[in-house]
Amino acid sequence: MTTFDKSERLMWAGQGSAYARSFAKLCAYPVSQLLDAGGVGPGVRILDVGTGPGTVAAAACELGATVTAVDAEPTMVDLAMRAAPAADTRVAALPELPFTDGEFDAVVANFVLNHVGRPRAALAELRRVVKPNGWIALTIWAVPPPPGQALIGRAIQAAGAVRPPHLPAGLAAEDEFPRDESGLTGLMGEAGLREATCETLRWDHRASADEWWSGPASGVAFGGQMVQSQIPPIRAEIKRHFDLFSSEFADAEGVLTLPHAALLARARR
Repeated sequence: MTTFDKSERLMWAGQGSAYARSFAKLCAYPVSQLLDAGGVGPGVRILDVGTGPGTVAAAACELGATVTAVDAEPTMVDLAMRAAPAADTRVAALPELPFTDGEFDAVVANFVLNHVGRPRAALAELRRVVKPNGWIALTIWAVPPPPGQALIGRAIQAAGAVRPPHLPAGLAAEDEFPRDESGLTGLMGEAGLREATCETLRWDHRASADEWWSGPASGVAFGGQMVQSQIPPIRAEIKRHFDLFSSEFADAEGVLTLPHAALLARARR
C-alpha cells in the first residue's frame, strides 16, 4: 500500500454518513451514463468498485443487473447494504480484489481512480476481474477544475492553510497521469484495455451553502482534512473566505449553482 493509499484510508475512516449528507448527490450525477457505458442491464453480472453509499449499486439493481459492490471504508459499505439490499456488498479495496479472473460481465468505478495510489495497477486489476470483451466504465474529476469544483480549495488557499503531514502532496511522479480525455484513454491503454473512449461531462450542481460547507466542516475528503487540521483562527478564515466566494454562485434564495466537470471513460478487456 502506498503512502497515498494509507492517507486515503485515514481520510475516509468513519466518514460514510458525512459524505452522504454532503457530496454524495454531486457524485450521483453521472450514474446513468456510467451504467450505460458499462452496458449494464438485466442479468448482467456487474462489479461496482468503490460503491460509497451504494448509489451506483442501487441503480444497477433497478436495471435488473446481478450486482456485487465493494468499498474500502466499512461505514460506506453499511450505507450501501441499506441502499442496495439485493447486491452482494463487502469491504474490499484496489488494487487487490477478492474475485476470480473474468468473474464479471462489466465493471464500473464512479470517482474511484482519484483515490488510489497506483492507478495503472488499479486498472489492471479491473481488467483482470472482467470477462474477455467485457466493458470497464469509470469516472474521474477533470483537471483543471471548473469554478464550482474549485470553490472549497480556493477558500483554503486564500486563508493561508498549511498542508498537514498526513496528507501527501499527490501521487508519486511515476503514477501520475493527465486528468483529461487523452490522458485517461492513454492510461487505459497502458493497462492493456482496448477501444478506450472518453468524454467530458459538465453540469451545474445546486446545493445550499450550509450543505456544501458541511462536507469540509466534517472532515470529508482532502478539503475536509485540510480544514480540520488547521488551528482555529485559520479554520475561521477558511470559512470566511468560503462565505465570500460562495456568494458568487448564490441566487436570491442563497442556493449555490456550482459548475463541475468529470471525465467518463470506457474500454474493453
